[in-house]
Amino acid sequence: MAGDALRAADLPGRGRGLLAARNIREGEVILTEQPLLLYPASLASLPSFCSACFRSLSAAASPCPSCRAAGFCSPSCAAASHPRLLCAALSGGGGNLASAAEPHQEPLLFLLSAYSLPEPSLRVLLSLSSAATPPPTDQDPASLHAMVAALVPPQMLPPGFSPDLTAALLSKDRTNSFSIMEPYRPEVPQPLRKARAYAVYPRASLLNHDCLPNACHFDYADRPGPGNTDIVVRALHDITEGREVCLSYFAANWQYKDRQQRLLEDYGFRCECERCQVESKWKQDDDSDGGGDGDDTMEEEEEDGGEGGDDGMEQEEGDGGSDSDDDFPHSYFFVRYLCNHGECYGMLAPLPPLPNGEPSHVFECNVCGNLKNEDEIDAPDGGDSSMAD
Repeated sequence: MAGDALRAADLPGRGRGLLAARNIREGEVILTEQPLLLYPASLASLPSFCSACFRSLSAAASPCPSCRAAGFCSPSCAAASHPRLLCAALSGGGGNLASAAEPHQEPLLFLLSAYSLPEPSLRVLLSLSSAATPPPTDQDPASLHAMVAALVPPQMLPPGFSPDLTAALLSKDRTNSFSIMEPYRPEVPQPLRKARAYAVYPRASLLNHDCLPNACHFDYADRPGPGNTDIVVRALHDITEGREVCLSYFAANWQYKDRQQRLLEDYGFRCECERCQVESKWKQDDDSDGGGDGDDTMEEEEEDGGEGGDDGMEQEEGDGGSDSDDDFPHSYFFVRYLCNHGECYGMLAPLPPLPNGEPSHVFECNVCGNLKNEDEIDAPDGGDSSMAD
């Protein structure tokens, strides 16, 4: 039923967003979407992940016959190959991508992949929203354009290749890209977990941010079969028709000042959601929201960057109303939806409803994949008694 769950709308002060087109049940898959654009997060990730599907590579990986830098996990991925301009840049035909300064490599990987898109897909990418206030950046579009031109043989550059088009593409990257993350390893501190790839999903890019989201997204990059890079968005709890569906652009346990700084630097806006309005009144050294060192689970992802707003929580879910006298009225959200498995800090979303329509009462973490029964989550001691590791 995912196809009829959401509708796009222009939202005052928030740009475009997605609203519930009907009542949505907890755990329901409300969006599944293939990537329009998929590209490696860094040159360092190339030996570890398939350059077509971004599954983890084994020792039996097949190298790209053209550039030899990329690898593929299967004959079908080798046949699908990877972006042609990126392949040319990696082969050294027009320059040396590896010699580019590290801060330039990520935007160059994006541009080389974007310019490899067929024209209809490139038009869709250019139609996506940009931040109303462009975030500050050290990247100079003119310099990056010149680097792309130097890395690729002139005959391979697409029609319309220009500094203006490069600048327009760069404005779509940070605010519309989702991270596809490296596998979670509990022995590695959460802030060190990195992206293996970035993906742009046109419809999912409309999902705005809220510091108390009512949905979260999953990626299953290492699962077998097709569609492993599709984004899957599930509802955390019941969402009534007409309410905006929102994600959190990073781990929900971050402190107020860290959240605001990240949103301003990466997405060009300050959040004024209900949670931020409460926490903005706290002392700067207050650590009541559980810490600010969680990893970015979206990655960097992403969206249209609308400014804060309604958190989508139904009142019966807890005491999250703004009239609460508690210092932290949203504590129920973190007890129920924040994973406490090690230092994961992912979001716990219910599994989809059972065939008879009843809730599953089992929650899945979108970072570590841990499963928990609902009665374990709501246990008084709040302990970690997971079903699976």
